[in-house]
Amino acid sequence: MSLVWMLASALSAAAPQWVEADTLLLEGRGWTDVASPYDRLPARAEKLVRPDVWNLSHNSAGLCVRFVTTARSLRCQWALRSANLDMPHMPATGVSGVDLYARLAGGWRFVANGRPTAQTNEAEFGLPAGASEYRLYLPLYNGVSSVKLAVPEGQTLTAATPSTTKPVVVYGTSIVQGGCASRPGLASVALAGRLLDVPTINLGFSGNAKSEPEVADLLAELDPSVFVLDPLWNMTPDEVSGRIAPLVRRLRTARPTTPILLVEDSQVFNQVPTGKGKLLRGIYDALRAEGVGGLSFLSADGMLGTDGEGTVDGCHPNDLGFERQAQAYVGALKPLLGATR
Repeated sequence: MSLVWMLASALSAAAPQWVEADTLLLEGRGWTDVASPYDRLPARAEKLVRPDVWNLSHNSAGLCVRFVTTARSLRCQWALRSANLDMPHMPATGVSGVDLYARLAGGWRFVANGRPTAQTNEAEFGLPAGASEYRLYLPLYNGVSSVKLAVPEGQTLTAATPSTTKPVVVYGTSIVQGGCASRPGLASVALAGRLLDVPTINLGFSGNAKSEPEVADLLAELDPSVFVLDPLWNMTPDEVSGRIAPLVRRLRTARPTTPILLVEDSQVFNQVPTGKGKLLRGIYDALRAEGVGGLSFLSADGMLGTDGEGTVDGCHPNDLGFERQAQAYVGALKPLLGATR
């Protein structure tokens, strides 16, 4: 037996055993009949929705891998669909990075982020003592073709136990998708999910939340604990007037008792309501008057604060703005979730 063969065998035995993330618990995906495990819409949606919506559905916003491990270190490889790693107003860590959290006493805590430098990336994370359950958030404005995890030899890596609570589905704009959080875990939908300790499904479509009938039909296929509708930034006043009420009625027909939360468009200077916000308030009142039940309303008043410091560009929240928006979501969702648990 040669020394070279012995060394090669030893290295092979010690090599990490990579696990594809979608074989663990992939939380935040509404459909299983997808073209890629990390898509946000079913494969058949390609023929139903506008091309812009379909292309954005490949972004992995809101998807997170939940797992349990005995290890004190973790390696992660992720392959991105696009070579465009960042945007002028949003860092690569948010657009194309991954974000690791651990469940510790008191809730979910940030551990580390994976910083992308190319289309294929690898990061190694030290894991905190006392933790065994983790969630790894995937990129907000890029897609992934593969995400692999590995732990040292002799340690275990298994899927976490799924939540017994139905997810909260949030439909909306680039703000819902996560623009412009510095890390995936700091988008308001992810923040609210951790604070409430409930799964979330992020259906934010940057610039393209138009509330079309075909999107309404897709949303109606889901069975969440709450529907959150926050599309106003992407809609014209005529679209708000013509599409919001039919969207609500479609969801109510499909899910007679599921709470529906209508959200006003957030405004950094706190000029609330906006013109479209006034329209939404009227639609909300009219729907309630016609007997549509289980309908709630979230005002944008104070949602991004009143100091003008909550955005990167006057529209998209920064991390401070997302924290404030998440708190507003949490306040509105708590009583609705209490009614469904």
